[in-house]
Amino acid sequence: MPNSASAEKSLRKANVRRERNRQQRSTLRTTVKRFRTLLGTKPSQQEADTQFSLVVKALDQAAARKLIHKNTASRVKSRLAALKKKTFVG
Repeated sequence: MPNSASAEKSLRKANVRRERNRQQRSTLRTTVKRFRTLLGTKPSQQEADTQFSLVVKALDQAAARKLIHKNTASRVKSRLAALKKKTFVG
């Protein structure tokens, strides 16, 4: 329990930030999952490229906001690109 007014405010701020981060992280994960599911349904190349660019944008924005680490964003983008390539080449 906070012992001062400033500690109470800090706790409120931390709770608001935690909730916002949880929502944004959940949205990001959903975006990535939807792309993976889309690839499983054999979409057209153009549709896959469009969705891939949206996922990459979301990952880059999340990394810029420090929601996820930049290397994590890079790793996920790389794996999704490899999966997309495998879907259309293999």
